[in-house]
Amino acid sequence: MNAPGLKIAAPATPYDAKGLLISSIIDNNPVLFVEHRWLYKTMGNVPDTLYSIPFGKGVVRRPGKDVTIVAVSYMLIEALKAAEKLQAQNISAEVIDLRTIKPIDEDIIFESLAKTGKLIITDTGWKTGGVAAEIAALVAEKAFHLLKKPVVRVCCPDIPTPAGDLQEKAFYPDSETICEKAVELMK
Repeated sequence: MNAPGLKIAAPATPYDAKGLLISSIIDNNPVLFVEHRWLYKTMGNVPDTLYSIPFGKGVVRRPGKDVTIVAVSYMLIEALKAAEKLQAQNISAEVIDLRTIKPIDEDIIFESLAKTGKLIITDTGWKTGGVAAEIAALVAEKAFHLLKKPVVRVCCPDIPTPAGDLQEKAFYPDSETICEKAVELMK
């Protein structure tokens, strides 16, 4: 993320993958296209026509009023599951899909934070020095006044990635982890 001039796409849906790939191809700048391996099983509508999705424009995938969950790539799936579970506990979670992590759509984050005052950032990267840390720093610099509680990052622990199925289940954050943190924020 710290390479000047580099754009980074991190789609979470098949529709966005095609639109961002087309945007990447026609862009005159270098683009890194990040695809999470767990998204390869995702089904969704993808039109046959050409279309593009602009870099730096996130989308609210689920409106809410109590807590903002900013999700990157695969974690959108887990964030939407968490929002469903939280709704059953009368917690209304707004879920934001950034779609690109460079540039980051600051406005969509700040607009949501102005409503909720509480922020969870979730990513399958490591907690230290990752995308979630960058977004947290961005909020601290430009929107600290909107926060009612400290920012929460739901990321992978700072240990090497395990190779086994059971170890991966313990390593990667999921909807339950997000729910636990959201409930804590609501106290």
